Amino acid sequence: MQKTFKALSDKTRREILVLLKNGEMSAGEIESHFDMTFATVSHHLSILKDANLVQDVKKGKYIYYELNTSVFDDLIAFFMGIKDAKNVRDDIAEIAEREDEEK
Repeated sequence: MQKTFKALSDKTRREILVLLKNGEMSAGEIESHFDMTFATVSHHLSILKDANLVQDVKKGKYIYYELNTSVFDDLIAFFMGIKDAKNVRDDIAEIAEREDEEK
């Protein structure tokens, strides 16, 4: 998860993810939305790919990037787990009480 949070810490990479929410795009299409070199965009895509936030699909001579939604599902579950930590503590206490009653 460390790579995921590092990738998300950069504004440009978050903007790339927003672009990809509408569907797959080539690196060139992504680059056209930014005032930076192709090499810089490629570097950002590499970091996103290394964090498994995006995946690439080769179609002919082009590579298209798309969101890896399973990682976002994991992130949502992680944050929901933090948000519901009190409920988890209550659930654990309730299970322990039941086990004590059964003994």
